[in-house]
Amino acid sequence: MDAKGHVSGHLMLITPDRVFYAGLLGRPRERCPGAFHVYVAIKGGLRLTTAAGRESHGELAVTTPNQRHTIASVYRSAICVAIEPESVRAGALDALDARLTGPERHLFADRIRGAYAALRDRQYSDDLSNAEFDTMCFGEALSQRALDPRVVRSIAQIGKFDGEPVTAASCATEAGLSPSRFLHLFKEETGISFRSFRAWKRARHLLHFANQDINLAHLAQDIGYPDSTHFSHSIRRFYGLKPRAIFSGSRDLAIYRSGRIGADSAWTQEAG
Repeated sequence: MDAKGHVSGHLMLITPDRVFYAGLLGRPRERCPGAFHVYVAIKGGLRLTTAAGRESHGELAVTTPNQRHTIASVYRSAICVAIEPESVRAGALDALDARLTGPERHLFADRIRGAYAALRDRQYSDDLSNAEFDTMCFGEALSQRALDPRVVRSIAQIGKFDGEPVTAASCATEAGLSPSRFLHLFKEETGISFRSFRAWKRARHLLHFANQDINLAHLAQDIGYPDSTHFSHSIRRFYGLKPRAIFSGSRDLAIYRSGRIGADSAWTQEAG
């Protein structure tokens, strides 16, 4: 970890299917991320308000994928653990939600704070599988979802961000299906529409660059947004913050990335 990370203690570990973030939450505004989120207070407590009007207070809060909510922390910084829903068996996140919000919620909060301390001090190996990440945070691995290989290939294409945005038509052609049949298969397998899935993954990809001094207009274009207005609107919808606010609050954030899918990876720090 670099000197800045040591001073603030702010860090983020990004894997293809998980994110562990410990840092500033920003001003409490409604957000709607596409992943399952577990928020844990580093100090003090949290206040979660959902779009449906449910409000809760405590040291741990959970939101389901695509749930509009506002999260606020007594302390400026908090921990957020995110799980991509297509990476776990259907129903696994509901079961995890019940456990995290049950009688042992304080034990889970302590465990996740312990994971933060271990990551901050680099006490874990330099490559983490999903199972190792889950065990670190929750005490056991979440069951993986078995996706149709054609959907797996399309997800891999979406995640490359190396040129023109991936379209449903191009994925359908590669899968040997009609566009309508492919879109049906994709939603059936992942539980979300292709368009919504792609929009979330595009916004998620922004996290890799959050601590860099970078031209946001160029970044928007590289990620696949048609223009800066669309970029700003999308990021604010998912994260409750404008892109510039995210970058401003991430200057002292140490970002690590693990590319491990299955058995092989390398855990590396991205330049800040």
